[in-house]
Amino acid sequence: MLQLRQVHAPENREHKVNHSAHLRREGLNRFTISLIFVSRRKSTLSSELEFEIPTWEQIYESLLNLADRVRKANFKPDVIVGVSRGGWPPARIISDLLENSELANVKAEFYLGVAKTKGEPVITQPVSTSVTGKKVLVVDEVADTGKSLRLVKSHLKERGATEVKILTIYYKPWSVVVPDWYGKETSRWIVFPWERKETVRQVLKQYKSRGKSIEEALEKLVQSGLNRKLVERFIREISEGQT
Repeated sequence: MLQLRQVHAPENREHKVNHSAHLRREGLNRFTISLIFVSRRKSTLSSELEFEIPTWEQIYESLLNLADRVRKANFKPDVIVGVSRGGWPPARIISDLLENSELANVKAEFYLGVAKTKGEPVITQPVSTSVTGKKVLVVDEVADTGKSLRLVKSHLKERGATEVKILTIYYKPWSVVVPDWYGKETSRWIVFPWERKETVRQVLKQYKSRGKSIEEALEKLVQSGLNRKLVERFIREISEGQT
């Protein structure tokens, strides 16, 4: 099983800024730097899919670390907002770790499937509680493109939030938003425990579109760390649902 290593830099945003500053010292302007990150992303998506499959325990350890960092930053949110759907599990855990029962939901529709996205996300479920005059901690599983998190932050500000901070388990280097706190940076496709069947379904579609077999998809998922019996079960259930 792939290991979930923690990012120990005290300030993730500062780390991102310093990296960009280093590139500028090498004579690259902002546009060129953006092209570098976009190029890396396209290269990742166009090549063979690589998966990162954290366990429940690895995720919990990451969230323990993140909760400590939120406390050390002396940020005390009035409301914790989980971004539907992937942000629900970590938001509930963070709610417990920070001993804050004020938990709300917001939904931004964005993803089409594995390694595929559509243009711009939209808010399909507004924040489920009043955030007027409140400090808000937004929790999601990953900052991928960052567009949905940017939209959610803007939405909360429009609803009257005085301060909005973002926490994610993972961060991808091409994201337009750098979370205030994140556990790990990766360029791989992350398979969270709460979306394994959904991922298997999307991977099957992806492999089929490339002219590859179900067996090849199965072996790729197993080699990446998913349990063979679980993958076989999901493939069987998905196939039966299509008949």
